[in-house]
Amino acid sequence: MMGKLSLRSFVCGIGAFLLLWALAAHLLNIPVVPPPSEVFARLAEKFTGVIAVHAGYSLMRIALGLSLAVAVGYPIGILMGYFPRVNRILAPMLYLAYPIPKIALLPVVMLLFGVGEAGKILLIFLIIVFQVVVAVRDATAGIPAATYEPLRVLGASFWQMVRHIVLPASLPKFITAVRIAMATAISVLFFTETFGTKYGIGYYIMDAWLRVNYLDMYAGIAVLSAIGLLLFALLDAAEHVLCRWKN
Repeated sequence: MMGKLSLRSFVCGIGAFLLLWALAAHLLNIPVVPPPSEVFARLAEKFTGVIAVHAGYSLMRIALGLSLAVAVGYPIGILMGYFPRVNRILAPMLYLAYPIPKIALLPVVMLLFGVGEAGKILLIFLIIVFQVVVAVRDATAGIPAATYEPLRVLGASFWQMVRHIVLPASLPKFITAVRIAMATAISVLFFTETFGTKYGIGYYIMDAWLRVNYLDMYAGIAVLSAIGLLLFALLDAAEHVLCRWKN
């Protein structure tokens, strides 16, 4: 029932937004605010041959950056949360680097790795990895010591502890951290795609803006929004499957 209600609310929200957009386009009657019908017609016209390619590049960069952040951040978070000594060693470095706006590192990243794919993926990695480390560390450290005792009595190894206790306990906070970081990652990706590449939704939107092609520009913005929606939906689905014990 809740799923149906949520879906209905979502559809109503999208409908209300499109209605307000159409009303604004009608009242303003200027090229800068085209009606949604014309934007979606242009999107349907160009999606397969052009926009889909740019969207594919953007999704690829996000997927690689996210995968790398999880592969690096999750183990570090577990080690920091499980072993207090590791946390004492790494926490100062984490607290020093975590507050830095990652967009401020853009000049350094571009100087070291160039304006190609490596620099764009690395920035996404930097945005997500610190969120993952902090969330997983805190979730692991919050597990009561008594929770481990039954497995210890049975002679379980550290990796068995991680598999049967730490992973299930840390997954909800991990997914929440990725969900929070994802919006920032998409924003920074848009910025990095405006130079050093000819592929990506960020490039497509800015190129359309420079050509004063507002229909193409809004079509690109709609796809960028759809990418964000897809990623959040995938995270929600992952949480539903991996954290069934919460439902």
